[in-house]
Amino acid sequence: MSDRLRRTLQLLLQLSDTPHRIALSFAIGVWIAFSPLLGIHTGLALAVAYLFRLSRASILIGAYVNNPWTVAPMYTAGTILGSYMLGVSTEGLSEIDWSLHGHAFYEAMLQGLRPYVWPYIVGNTVLGSVASVAAYFALRMMLSRRGQAAPQA
Repeated sequence: MSDRLRRTLQLLLQLSDTPHRIALSFAIGVWIAFSPLLGIHTGLALAVAYLFRLSRASILIGAYVNNPWTVAPMYTAGTILGSYMLGVSTEGLSEIDWSLHGHAFYEAMLQGLRPYVWPYIVGNTVLGSVASVAAYFALRMMLSRRGQAAPQA
């Protein structure tokens, strides 16, 4: 396990809230990470945390599962899943230019990849839902074990 991942996990395990609320916040953040609303993950995570009084740290850590190193594999997997679910051929996916940023990225998505807009939305929403449920139960189990290992006063 990388040092950065270990530190992030330690941060989650040291938050002072119930295991359910920490895991729920993290899981919602993971769902946001897969959200097809690229570019607004931080704002969306903070708004959801504020509205539902969830752990900001936990939800942001979950949302930051989507980062410059993971964005291409995450969205590609979601788009392939969506294409499979909707019966759309994936042959044109190799034409995605993931090196584009900002306006140029969105322009390329809208013009060259129009057949993949719905597969992108559907696939990433479904993949995010599955990943968030898995994230909830995995973190909840770790937090519960942490609580059992804590010395009794």
